Amino acid sequence: MNPGYILVVDDEPDIRRLMQEILEDEHYKVSAVENAAAAREAVKKQRPDLVLLDIWMPGTDGISLLREWSQAGPLEMPVIMISGHGTVETAVEATRLGAYDFIEKPVSMGKLLVTIERALENDKLRRENLRLRRQAEPAATLTGKSALMQQLRDNIERIAATDAGVLIAGEAGSGKAVAARYLHAHSARKDHPFVEVSLTAVTPAHAAAQLFGQESKGAVTPGCFEQAAGGTLLLNEIGGLDLATQARLLDALEQKRFTRVGGHEPIPLDARVIAASDQDLLKAVEEKRFREDLYYRLNVVPLRVPSLREHHEDVPELINFYVNWMADNEHLAYRKFTTGALNLLRNYSWPGNVRELRNVVQRLLILHRGEEVTEAEVEQTLGNPAPVSPESYPPTLMEMPLRDARDQFEKAYLEHHLKRTGGNVAEVARLSGMERTHLYRKLKQLGVNPKPPKE
Repeated sequence: MNPGYILVVDDEPDIRRLMQEILEDEHYKVSAVENAAAAREAVKKQRPDLVLLDIWMPGTDGISLLREWSQAGPLEMPVIMISGHGTVETAVEATRLGAYDFIEKPVSMGKLLVTIERALENDKLRRENLRLRRQAEPAATLTGKSALMQQLRDNIERIAATDAGVLIAGEAGSGKAVAARYLHAHSARKDHPFVEVSLTAVTPAHAAAQLFGQESKGAVTPGCFEQAAGGTLLLNEIGGLDLATQARLLDALEQKRFTRVGGHEPIPLDARVIAASDQDLLKAVEEKRFREDLYYRLNVVPLRVPSLREHHEDVPELINFYVNWMADNEHLAYRKFTTGALNLLRNYSWPGNVRELRNVVQRLLILHRGEEVTEAEVEQTLGNPAPVSPESYPPTLMEMPLRDARDQFEKAYLEHHLKRTGGNVAEVARLSGMERTHLYRKLKQLGVNPKPPKE
């Protein structure tokens, strides 16, 4: 991949030309402009990876332009100041405004190339540290030795060798974002940013600006596509995106370029786009809530992350992973799970999937003491109900004919387990000990909807 895009801002044509030729020989992509106005336009068109900025220029000088860029917050790119008439005060002011370094003319090209290399490496480390701090999951890995998880990892590694679009499906909390990070980590883009945006948390009024960036009164705010340049962008809960922004997203994916909100210059789209959803997007297409053409554009390679119920044999390994991670990173006391506790957790239905398991492990480490996590602690944490005495049933139930009372109990029992398993009929059949065909007949007889209403 290209080592970086550099913007040279200098009013002397010979210096601009010399720098451009030398930097292009080093395989950098280079734009060279003569003043602050042209520099503003160049940055609007495409954010550079680094700027070489002359201080003394007609009109707006380099320090004033640097101050203008820094007013919106920390600089989005490293800036190296260059001057033939530098003073200590100027160098101090440039550093205060966020410049990476200050080089005097005549410029030693050897020194300049080393400074550029160090600045780009420093910026790469800064972005990586920021990415790690923002990362919601503790590791970009998919834990589990079950056949399902081994197959999932194999599929992702094959997909990662391509640059095709991916649509990840799976229940809430099953690890779709972790799967996306695993894919990024095994791709050719792994040394570039991984950016995740949750579209359920973005209002329709701000969705386009969040994704594509914004220009207003000369100020530029980069969006997720620019932040993910060269890397991977995860559009989490893509089903929450409004129809107008869906249309704009489709156009960007098809044209391989986009414009910022309020802007006019097209910007190249250089990010792999992965979408994820726990919704039935095909149903959303049928109900006209999601564009059919966007669905097929995103769904080039479909990938499904299984629910934890489908690979419950991995529960002990996941528990061990989270216990060790929380002990090392959250400074919680290490506790060993007894065999009874592990068996209870392995057989639990996990309606909230891996996210719920992580929360349960964290709760057990925080709220309880002792070297071991016992079965009783797990029962208390999961909220398993205590045995019910006949006196606790409603009097009306005890006065009914046995058949009616039995039907009412069975209806309540099945509704409880359907809600607990998120409507997974196969899991309810396992928990109740019923054959699935018989269970479907029973649900129909009792008028029970297998898909419980959303709360």
